[in-house]
Amino acid sequence: MDRILVEGGGKLAQLYYKYGTMNSGKTIEILKVAHNYEEQGKPVVIMTSALDTRDGFGIVSSRIGMRREAVAIEEDTDIFGFVQSITPKPYCVLVDESQFLRRHHVYDLARVVDELDIPVMAFGLKNDFRNELFEGSKQLLLLADKIDEIKTICQYCSKKATMVLRVENGRPVYEGHQIKIGGHESYISVCRKHYFTAEI
Repeated sequence: MDRILVEGGGKLAQLYYKYGTMNSGKTIEILKVAHNYEEQGKPVVIMTSALDTRDGFGIVSSRIGMRREAVAIEEDTDIFGFVQSITPKPYCVLVDESQFLRRHHVYDLARVVDELDIPVMAFGLKNDFRNELFEGSKQLLLLADKIDEIKTICQYCSKKATMVLRVENGRPVYEGHQIKIGGHESYISVCRKHYFTAEI
């Protein structure tokens, strides 16, 4: 799952970007991957953006109640240096809320893959409530070796949800600051049609 076979029988680490809308199970996937590694005695590093403080600083938590402590990535965090300093060498780096990363963070993740030969799996939203790319998402789309979509369905119909709708006082909002931390009370996952014709 975390590595691919290459010519000659060797293995090559990759940078994975797995994106999905709200409630698509991104965090559950991170915790599942971490559990599978650790059950085999293979240590992993779990990281998340310091901006996401819904359940506390440096906490990765899913909506079904699963949670783990994580390394909080702040503006000046040297991800490459941090991972390089870990002994024993981790088998994988897992990153939640990767849409909030800055360009230099994503380039650090690429260096972890290329220079340390450690797979990195970054999970996050692709587009914001204005239907624009987050900085971290944009950089991951540019640099990732493999990109996967984690699918979920629209709140209003059975179509695939591809957009995130911000809700304030019961009404959809299409303008404002890109980052406003919130859960299902503030954001809902919708298809393109219902992004423009939401029935709140």
